[in-house]
Amino acid sequence: MTDSVVSFPAHLRTPGTDTRGSTGRWPTYAVGFALAAGLTVASFALAQGHWLTPASLVAALVVLAIAQMIVHLIFFLHITTAPAQKTNILALLLTLLIISLIVIGSLWIMAQLHTHMVPMDQLMQMQR
Repeated sequence: MTDSVVSFPAHLRTPGTDTRGSTGRWPTYAVGFALAAGLTVASFALAQGHWLTPASLVAALVVLAIAQMIVHLIFFLHITTAPAQKTNILALLLTLLIISLIVIGSLWIMAQLHTHMVPMDQLMQMQR
């Protein structure tokens, strides 16, 4: 059995999936830069303008931040869903797991410290 590789035209390929072994060419980086710059400008415009409520602003900024991360992963780090990228995806997932454990653990510790902390006025009365 032989595995045949299907070659798609350039306009149908996923960005960052160059099968010739190069890590990327300048048009790919230019598109990634334009998208990243556009998302950054949109984030600053939303933060400076008073168009949204605070809760909606936070949600919009989170969505734009996630979109920015996806743009960086695809266009600059060239992480795709190709089978050859399996180890890169696993390394990324492990990194995300470690970061989430550190953040969640830190928030948990700070919440526990906050609940067990003596209020300042009671602390001052105990010292007298």
